[in-house]
Amino acid sequence: MRVEVDLAKCTGHGICESIAEDVFEVSDEGMVHIHGDDHPESDRERLQQAVTQCPAGALRMRE
Repeated sequence: MRVEVDLAKCTGHGICESIAEDVFEVSDEGMVHIHGDDHPESDRERLQQAVTQCPAGALRMRE
């Protein structure tokens, strides 16, 4: 499964990073970077939580 970010929507709140710091990193410029392309099923719950809690709606999951 993949997580994608719409950089045009990302506002750098960092909620995703606080939920899964090994997957998300907010840069000094306030944009999120996603580490890795394909994430294991065992990460699904916390990645879905990050997507749901993103206040800008900038994240989405792909199978």
